[in-house]
Amino acid sequence: MKIAFQMDPIDAVDINADSSFRLAEEAQARGHKLFFYTPDHLAYQEGRITAKGQDLQVQRVQGAHATLGDMREVNLADFDVVWLRQDPPFDMNYITSTHLLDRLASTTLVVNDPFWVRNYPEKLLVLDFPDLTPPTTIARDLDTIKAFKEKHRDVILKPLYGNGGAGVFRLDANDRNLTSLHELFTGFSREPLIVQKFLPDVSNGDKRVILVDGEPVGAINRVPAAGETRSNMHVGGRPEKVGLTARDKEICAAIGPLLKEKGQVFVGIDVIGDYLTEINVTSPTGIQELERFDQVNIAAQIWQAIEAKAAAR
Repeated sequence: MKIAFQMDPIDAVDINADSSFRLAEEAQARGHKLFFYTPDHLAYQEGRITAKGQDLQVQRVQGAHATLGDMREVNLADFDVVWLRQDPPFDMNYITSTHLLDRLASTTLVVNDPFWVRNYPEKLLVLDFPDLTPPTTIARDLDTIKAFKEKHRDVILKPLYGNGGAGVFRLDANDRNLTSLHELFTGFSREPLIVQKFLPDVSNGDKRVILVDGEPVGAINRVPAAGETRSNMHVGGRPEKVGLTARDKEICAAIGPLLKEKGQVFVGIDVIGDYLTEINVTSPTGIQELERFDQVNIAAQIWQAIEAKAAAR
C-alpha cells in the first residue's frame, strides 16, 4: 500500500522510543511505500487534499534513520492510508488538519479517524465514563475550581489540551497557589482548565494501556522520578514492565467497543490505581517500550488491523 505519515519532523525523533518511527519501520518491512510530510504542508486546493513532502525510507540507525526523497506535492486521495501522527497541542491548527483529512473519507483510510480524534480529545472522552474516572471538573471560572479544591483538598490542575505532562500541577491541602496559577493560565490561553482529585496511587506509577482496534494488547507502567508527581516519560518518568489487572480489563471492556466503532485503531489510555484518567487518541505512544518488555510485535498488530480495514473498503 501507499502510506503517508503526517507528523512532526522525522529527523528529530528518538528511534528507540518514538511510536511513529516504529509504525513506519514495520510498514516498510511489510512492503508498503512510505511518504512523509509535516502538518504545515497539508492543503486544500480546489477540491483536492494535497501535501508537500518526501518519499521515506527508514532504518534503525540514530542520526541516519530517515532517508528522504525530493520534495514533491501529492494528492492524498491517491494513498491507501494516511496516519495522523503529529503531537499535540490540540489547538486550532490541529483541529483544522482533522477537518481537511475528513475530506479523504471516500478514498483513503485515515488513522485514527480524524472526525473522532477531533470530537474525542484525550481529557474529554473520559467524561463519557464517570464511573471509571476520579472526580473531575472542567472550568475556566476560578470560583468553580476553588469549590472543587475545597471539596477534595488535594488536586491535580492542568491545561485541558496540554500533553506530555506540561503544565501539570499538584495542589495539596496546604497549597496557596491556585489563584496565581489560574491567572497564569488564563493570561495566555482562553481554554478551560481541568482539575481532578489527586490519586495517591500515582506514586506506584501511571499505567499506559495500549489498545488496538478496541482490544487491549498490553501495558507499561510509568513511575515518577524522585520528587515528581508527573509520570510522563517526556518529563523523566521511568517505564517498567507491568501486566493488565482485572480492573484494567474492565476499563478496556467498557471503552473498547466505542473506540473500535469510531475508527480509533491505536489508542493509549492512562490508568492510575483503579481510575481511568485519559484516553489518548491524537498521537499515543508506548509501542516500543511495550514491545521490549513483553517481546511482542505491537506494530504488526496495528498494521494487521489497518490492512484488514483497507482491504474491506
